[in-house]
Amino acid sequence: MQQLRKYAIGAVALALVVSGCGGKRTPTTPDASGGTESCEASDGRITIATGNSGGVYFVVGGGLAKLISDNSKLKASSAETGASVQNIQQLVSGTYDIAFSLADTAADAVNGTGAFDKKEKVAALARIYPNYTQVLVRADSGINSVADMKGKRISTGSPKSGTEVIAGRLLKSAGLDIDSDVQAQRLDLTKTADGMKDGSIDGLIWSGGLPTPQITDITTSMKDRVKLIDITPLLPEMKKISPVYDTAPIPASTYGVAEVSTIVVPNLLLVREDFAANNACAVTKLIFDKKTDLEKVHPAVKDIAKDKATATEPVPLHPGAKQALG
Repeated sequence: MQQLRKYAIGAVALALVVSGCGGKRTPTTPDASGGTESCEASDGRITIATGNSGGVYFVVGGGLAKLISDNSKLKASSAETGASVQNIQQLVSGTYDIAFSLADTAADAVNGTGAFDKKEKVAALARIYPNYTQVLVRADSGINSVADMKGKRISTGSPKSGTEVIAGRLLKSAGLDIDSDVQAQRLDLTKTADGMKDGSIDGLIWSGGLPTPQITDITTSMKDRVKLIDITPLLPEMKKISPVYDTAPIPASTYGVAEVSTIVVPNLLLVREDFAANNACAVTKLIFDKKTDLEKVHPAVKDIAKDKATATEPVPLHPGAKQALG
């Protein structure tokens, strides 16, 4: 728990030091060659959209901002957000320059489906670590499967988050409607943790890296009064919605509760298609050249693999990132 608390405190410190919580940014420009040959970053400022303060996006995003600022001409800041859907919407609008997103939400964006009514012009810097769909319920809730959530009070994540997208799809795959069959609570992680502990919600659906600090807070506080449930029987239905879904275990050592298998989805780092190629190359290269530094921020970074970094389909890989990973 002490180690996990260190990750969370480190994330807040990093965000406060390098972010100013989003701040005003100065657009960056490509190098004289048009940004197609140089892999050196330009002078300028960039902003990174992350996620809830209790989640891994926030932790890793703060670390990435510091990594960029310490090792290039770019000065990067990170901001707490509602995560994937909001991140992409505000990336496209120009509020942010880099955004964390679940791969299924990013696929919706480039295809103009789901929460997006048109095809968005975004590209990927890299596929990074996977998110684990963590379905945690009170032991006395009577919930042993997603179908058992009918009529229950379930936290389905922040509005416009990737968690909310996956929660809706999980419930649909189990034959339930998020708007009518469950008492959906659209809560961020901090309020979700409070609700689990005070008994005002029966369970939660969360998509995040391992370990997620706020989930650790819940399991440490409540111990055997909570349990993770296995949702992998829903994988065939989930894969009909998006082929990016897969399975993996949440080890017992992660939260001190019994190991279960779950559904996982990759994360992507996104930029707009017109993001300067030299900056895309420089940032992507930094992630892999300085990966050991980034691993000190959160253990989920250890799952970032260069041999998987280009697997971003259907989201196109940015030309600058392709150069860095080539």
